[in-house]
Amino acid sequence: MTDATAFPTGTVVSVLGGTGPQGRGLARRFAAAGIPVVIGSRSAERACDVATELAAATGGTVSGAANATAAAQGDVVVVAVPWDGHADLLTELAGQLTGKVVVDCVNPLGFDKQGAYGLPVEEGSAVQQAAALLPGSAVVGAFHHVSATLLDDPDVDSVNTDVLVLGDDRDATDLVRALADTIPGVNGVYGGRLRNARQVEALTANLISINRRYRAHSGIRVTDL
Repeated sequence: MTDATAFPTGTVVSVLGGTGPQGRGLARRFAAAGIPVVIGSRSAERACDVATELAAATGGTVSGAANATAAAQGDVVVVAVPWDGHADLLTELAGQLTGKVVVDCVNPLGFDKQGAYGLPVEEGSAVQQAAALLPGSAVVGAFHHVSATLLDDPDVDSVNTDVLVLGDDRDATDLVRALADTIPGVNGVYGGRLRNARQVEALTANLISINRRYRAHSGIRVTDL
């Protein structure tokens, strides 16, 4: 891997939806890496409970707050909420997110008897929807394919996957690549501009199918870097 940079010391990462599986797992890994973390949730009480638990487990600096407060406190804000609440939350928090790097890891998926499948999104993808709703933010797509189970398992020392990072702002994508690199076993890899996010989000449905068939927690690796 070339052109790697270190994630800036003291940069606060807020995780909206940080009490859900993906958000909680990411928060655990960031806190374990020494990054100050704010857990955001619709319930401030629930966020504080999870923050207390993760702080004790990782020895890191973790606090909890309602989503709006968490958004205001973070320098980098990760959006890890369910797809059906995505647009409403970002519309509500556009003011708090202005001037910040916003990392969207939401996958618009449906589920039926045949398994998971990608949902159509008017803007093209979830991260493009986020960019349209947050014109004052540097929106980046990342962490779509990382297993929440592995992230939140304290017995897993290294998460064996790459993270595709998509965005139109080079400084923002470099920062998020560095954030991904703080997780042991993970490499942040630039994956193109936001217009390329649709297939990245939809690929999650394929990984879910793999996981169900092989009872695994599959990720992806990009070769020859």
